[in-house]
Amino acid sequence: MHSHFRIRVNCRNRSSRRRRSSVSEAATPLVSPFGGPAHQKDSRGAQRPAILVASRNAKKLNELRRVLTESGIEGLTVVGLDEVQAFDETPETGATFEANALVKAVDGAAATGLACVADDSGLEVDALNGMPGVLSARWSGVHGNDSANTQLLLAQLGDVPDDRRGAKFVSACAFAIPGSEPIVVRGEWPGTIAHEPRGDGGFGYDPIFVPESETRSAAELSPSEKDAASHRGRALRSLVAALSDYAAGR
Repeated sequence: MHSHFRIRVNCRNRSSRRRRSSVSEAATPLVSPFGGPAHQKDSRGAQRPAILVASRNAKKLNELRRVLTESGIEGLTVVGLDEVQAFDETPETGATFEANALVKAVDGAAATGLACVADDSGLEVDALNGMPGVLSARWSGVHGNDSANTQLLLAQLGDVPDDRRGAKFVSACAFAIPGSEPIVVRGEWPGTIAHEPRGDGGFGYDPIFVPESETRSAAELSPSEKDAASHRGRALRSLVAALSDYAAGR
């Protein structure tokens, strides 16, 4: 399931709250002072439109690169937050995935001059009334501690029977270009929560999430299998038309 809508926010009107960068100038994208598409040079010295993914998670960056390749989109250089000059990032305090993704994309575009894709995603468990939701990454109290988050969730579910262990992964992806109207899309991946972790792939709650019509956990799927079905893959594919237009300079 996926959907998309546009929200009117002008990136030029948001302040670019920069702080001193610890990133070398060699790693900094070449940003147009006029707010147009920024570019980076590839290994052959050719100028390529650059797109920022508002994340330091290498797996998220690689996921977008795979979606671009599989969709036939060429000519985009994908960079992460560690590859641009550092700026003050707005805390993820929104009540929805869409709100968090939108503010990250708009801030990233305004601060760097680059087109920016941002994602906010999490797990909604039926027996926990949709929690952990937007708190998924810090469910145990420590942001990004996948093992602690997973173990706490399993403990909270305890002996809840299989027919009440329904859940879904949700991803909201926002795409913002300086001076343009941002787009927000949503993808969902239904399934159930296993009784113990299985598999070594993926990240987050993947080892305890069994997708609908599957017997394997998300962590037991190959990257291509996960991309084809996952919440983030579905959301990113909803952005393909906008990304293709950007790559083509339209």
